[in-house]
Amino acid sequence: MTMADPTHEGRFGDFGGMFVPETLVPACIELDKAFREAWADPSFRNELDYLLRTYAGRPSPITECANLSEELGCRILLKREDLNHTGSHKINNVLGQGLLAKRMGKTRLVAETGAGQHGVATATVAALFDMECVVYMGTVDIERQKLNVFRMKLLGSEVVAAESGSQTLKDAVNEAMRYWVSAVEDTHYCLGSVMGPHPYPWMVREFHRVIGDEAREQCRDLLDGVPDVVVACVGGGSNAAGIFAGFADTDAVLVGAEPAGGAAVGRAVPGIVHGSKSYLMQDEWGQVLEAESISAGLDYPGIGPEHAHLAATGRARYEPVTDAEVVDAFQLLSRTEGIIPALESAHAIAWIAKAKHEFQGKSVLINLSGRGDKDVNQMMDILG
Repeated sequence: MTMADPTHEGRFGDFGGMFVPETLVPACIELDKAFREAWADPSFRNELDYLLRTYAGRPSPITECANLSEELGCRILLKREDLNHTGSHKINNVLGQGLLAKRMGKTRLVAETGAGQHGVATATVAALFDMECVVYMGTVDIERQKLNVFRMKLLGSEVVAAESGSQTLKDAVNEAMRYWVSAVEDTHYCLGSVMGPHPYPWMVREFHRVIGDEAREQCRDLLDGVPDVVVACVGGGSNAAGIFAGFADTDAVLVGAEPAGGAAVGRAVPGIVHGSKSYLMQDEWGQVLEAESISAGLDYPGIGPEHAHLAATGRARYEPVTDAEVVDAFQLLSRTEGIIPALESAHAIAWIAKAKHEFQGKSVLINLSGRGDKDVNQMMDILG
C-alpha cells in the first residue's frame, strides 16, 4: 500500500471529504485548484525546496541513540525534526502554505495552534513573507505555553484567545475557521495538521512528505534498507503522515502513539468534525467529547482522515500512552541521550519504551517532531 492521492471528493477510503458551510465551499475549491497547479509547477517546488534548505535547515539528520538502544534492547534512531528552524516539523507545511497563499494573492494568514509550535511557524513565515497573521489559541493553552505566545507576538502576529468549550486546540480550530469565513477574500487559513476539509489533509501530508522521503534515503545508508518499525506521535497526525509517507509501501510496521485521553482511533467511532469524516471521540448521542492530554499539541478529539483509513485497512496501528508514561519518557530521553523532546514527541518514546519486549533486536525509527524547550516550565511544575 502507498499513501496515494485522495479521490476527487477528497476521500481516503471511507474517510475525508469536504463538509463545510456553503460560504467556504468556493474557498476550498479554489485552494484545491491552486495547490494542484502549484504542486505540478517545477518553479514552485524549487522555491519551496530552496527555503526548506536555506531557511528551515533541511535535511534534518538522523541520530542513532546508543544509550537508549542499550536500555530498551532495540536499535533506536531519531529523525530530528526538533532541529528545524522554529523547533519542530511545523515549518515544512507552513512554508508550503505561505508560498501558496502568496501565489493566490492572499495578504493575511490565519492559523490555529495548540502547543504553539504551528502558531510560531506561521508567525515566522508571515514575517518572512511580509504578511499579516492572526493565531487563535485556547485560553488553557495560552497559559501553559506562555513562551510560544510571546514568540508569536515578538514575530509580529496577533494571538487571540479561544474561550469557548474546553479552551484548547479544538476550540482554536473552530475560531480560526469562523475568522476565515469572514475574511476569505484576502486571507488564507494555514491549517496545521492533516485534518479539516479537502484539500487540507492531502496538502499538509504532501508538504510534510519531505520527512519520510529524507528518512527513507538516510535509512538506506544507515540500515542498508528500511527500519523494522516507524513510530510517531499522533494528534491530528501531520508529523506521522509525513514520515509514514516514506515507508507505507515497505514492510515497516507503522505506529502512531496517541494520548490515552484523546485516543480517537482507539474508540474507532466515525463522525464529522472540522470539515471531514474521520474517527473521533464522541458520546452515544454523537456529541464530540473533550480530549485530555498533558500535551497541548495532541489535545484533539479526532484524527486526520488518512490516518483513519490507515487504521481501518490495518496498514498502521495506533496505540495509546498515558500522561504518566509520557512524563517518564520525557525524562528517559533527556537522561540517556541529552535530548529534551517535546511532550508530543515523548508519546512516541513512551510507546516504544512500553512495547520494547515486542521489538527486541529490531530497528526503530522515531520521528522526534519537536524539541522540549516550550514544555520545560510545565515539567518543572509536574516534577517539582
